[in-house]
Amino acid sequence: QVQLVESGGGSVQAGGSLRLSCAASGTTSSRHCMAWFRQTPGKEREWVAGMSTSGGNTNYADSVKGRFTISQDNAKNTLYLQMNTLKPEDTAMYYCAAVRSSWWCGRQWSLFTYWGQGTQVTVSS
Repeated sequence: QVQLVESGGGSVQAGGSLRLSCAASGTTSSRHCMAWFRQTPGKEREWVAGMSTSGGNTNYADSVKGRFTISQDNAKNTLYLQMNTLKPEDTAMYYCAAVRSSWWCGRQWSLFTYWGQGTQVTVSS
């Protein structure tokens, strides 16, 4: 099984940047779909970005496209989310998620098997 631990959250003013990290441990040699989700209290969990650990396509929610970048460092077994030009509406708890998959890498949160504990991102006006 895979264990995920997020870090890098914090408070920043609108227009600022943050980089979130997701450190993976356990069996990580198999192919996985990795993704970032975010959620605010009382609201539905929102898919933000995703990619395959095989090193290929990346995908983004329309709300963050052009501002956020998902990437990985295979040597460190770490997933990143670089967030630039942050907006107040980006404020949320951000979660790293993964599922073992050889083909699927989508947006449905219920299909992801492994989750991190979350890291809070707060963007002020």
